[in-house]
Amino acid sequence: MNSHHFEFKVTEQSWPLDKPFRTARGPSTEARVVVVTVNEGQHTGRGEAVPISRYGQTPASTVAQLEQIFSKCVDRQQIQELLPAGAARNALDCALWDLEAKSSDKRVWELAKIPIIDSVVTAFTISLDVPEQMAAAARASKDAPFLKLKLGGDSLDLPRVEAVRRAAPAARLMVDANESWSPSHYREIVPALGALGVELIEQPFPADADDVLETLDHPVPICADESCHTTADLPRLVKRYEAINVKLDKTGGMTEALLLAERARESGLKLLIGCMVCTSLGIAPARLLAGATDLVDLDGPLLLAGDRHDGLTYENGRIGVPRRELWG
Repeated sequence: MNSHHFEFKVTEQSWPLDKPFRTARGPSTEARVVVVTVNEGQHTGRGEAVPISRYGQTPASTVAQLEQIFSKCVDRQQIQELLPAGAARNALDCALWDLEAKSSDKRVWELAKIPIIDSVVTAFTISLDVPEQMAAAARASKDAPFLKLKLGGDSLDLPRVEAVRRAAPAARLMVDANESWSPSHYREIVPALGALGVELIEQPFPADADDVLETLDHPVPICADESCHTTADLPRLVKRYEAINVKLDKTGGMTEALLLAERARESGLKLLIGCMVCTSLGIAPARLLAGATDLVDLDGPLLLAGDRHDGLTYENGRIGVPRRELWG
């Protein structure tokens, strides 16, 4: 595939959230995404990515990175070298996969030779709040079979989980600390979280201070998020974590995500496929990987006030297969 046949376009979009979404890093009221469109003859491919401020990315910096690359000869393999892992590469990589599917009249999972599963169960995220509010959100999501609770590293963390457990006695639970815990907080609350049936703890410690996990007990499996971007991170993670969160905005697209998932499996790590808050266009490529992962956390569009035309179907916590009109 040679870029002189291609026409590229990149746009920034803002999608308002249904209600403010809070993590240990603060609240947000919109999803800011970058969309790449690639035309070749009568075929068009699209990819969406979310610039992540935690890694110094903004919509403007992501657009600038992409505009620099569009003048070069690009195919999917080349962009793995030309662009660092991150939002810019994700949007372009996914657009090129989509274009290849549209041009070849195949679906992306056929091109990638991965099994596709008709519907997968996703976790639904409950944003960080006081315990009563998080319990009310859990009651409001009573059809969700699996809840992910954002925690904040303060004295309310355990009461938050207890309140949600009372409100949703049958739901499966995982928690996400977004790097907010100290080792003493971990020691204090993890045994109780295990007793409440929490199945997974995501990124308790800052990515540059997670070596402490080598010396702590793990009564509940620990999952790397901010500590894990690409295959290159795996050797360091094996002694510290039981699972990794694969997100396309961190891997820089589906090409590296497929490789990361395969290598993580070989290393004995479990896989969670995750997302940023984004539209169905950003979720579709990740949804294809869900067939080969242990846990799925792809609820981004459910947090928006509205989604794209031809968006994914979400029913009782299950996500359908993306339509060709949406992606891939």
